[in-house]
Amino acid sequence: MVLVQLVPQHRVEDAPRPSDLLALARNNSVDARQRLLLGVVALCDARPPAGELSPVLGEIFLTLARQAERDVRKVLSERLAHADWAPAALVNVLALDEIEIARPILASSPLLGDDDLLRVLIEASLEHQIAVARRPGISGRVADAVIDRAEPAVLMALAANRTAEISVGGLRRLVEHSRRIAALRGPLTRHPLLTEALAEQLYQWVGTALRQSIAARFTVDEKALGAAVYDAVEGVLRPPKPEEVPLDHPDRDEMERRLIDKLKSAGQLRAGFLIRAVREKHLNLFAHGLAALGGFGVAQVRQALGAPTPEAIYYACAAVGIDRAVFPTLLTELRKLNGSLPGDRGDPVWQRGALSSNSAARAFRVLTGGEHGELQAAV
Repeated sequence: MVLVQLVPQHRVEDAPRPSDLLALARNNSVDARQRLLLGVVALCDARPPAGELSPVLGEIFLTLARQAERDVRKVLSERLAHADWAPAALVNVLALDEIEIARPILASSPLLGDDDLLRVLIEASLEHQIAVARRPGISGRVADAVIDRAEPAVLMALAANRTAEISVGGLRRLVEHSRRIAALRGPLTRHPLLTEALAEQLYQWVGTALRQSIAARFTVDEKALGAAVYDAVEGVLRPPKPEEVPLDHPDRDEMERRLIDKLKSAGQLRAGFLIRAVREKHLNLFAHGLAALGGFGVAQVRQALGAPTPEAIYYACAAVGIDRAVFPTLLTELRKLNGSLPGDRGDPVWQRGALSSNSAARAFRVLTGGEHGELQAAV
């Protein structure tokens, strides 16, 4: 392919006639396309067209966009990204083209309305959606559509867009999404629309550095928030007698699962909590906590608790940081709560020596069917 100069030295009076460009647009030869490209670039460098020229120019551009090679479409996208006179149909065609071509249009074209951007969110790729979320000044309608779709990478782009028109309700939903999408927390902490109420909610599940950033902007009662988390824990471990939930109550499992999710999001779920749960005779809470802390399935943990050997549950405990010196006592307490299970077959694996958390997690998954392969390979 012959390279062409994409920035020709045309003066305004040298701009080609529309009839010449239309003839070139209908000619499929390589030479005609090169000349057409130079002519279109020269026309874009001249005074923006208007009046009776616009329909002819629109037909030229559409013909070119449908037939031209990738490099030609990319040049058109860059040239038309800021043009308020460009044919709207062509702008929409370029907005749905491959992302390297579409990006300038999605970022800057004044001709893209809310309906056009919503169409891109529905029909185009993830990269296109990210470009829409990054677009300066997007409306609340478009921002809400991004939040509704809940695509993590697109939400991150929206949270970092300081010019987006995000409503209080929309920002609240972003904060709620940040509970499961950790990458949202940093941009939201610095977001200019963050309110004190939302900052307190966000504060519960961010790390130390981001907590300091929030505290620098808002008045946050750290002791009160810490007490709230503690009270939530105490409410499950030792609920008031008049409102105590029976062990076989159908809602208890869900209640304990929600508590574990809250503690994990707040950074309060640790190995010590699991030991305490067993000592307080809350086996189900221990199972949910161990699964969440280790990234295991609750069914896997329960399988290990009912196994004929303690090997699998030991590996799970080692993976979350429970010291092997503590494990024998913990195992005794677990057997008291679980009908003498896990059983006592096999060697006491905790006496073999220290094991890394990654190796322990891998061994647990192998034993409970979470991964394929030999146990020897895992450890």
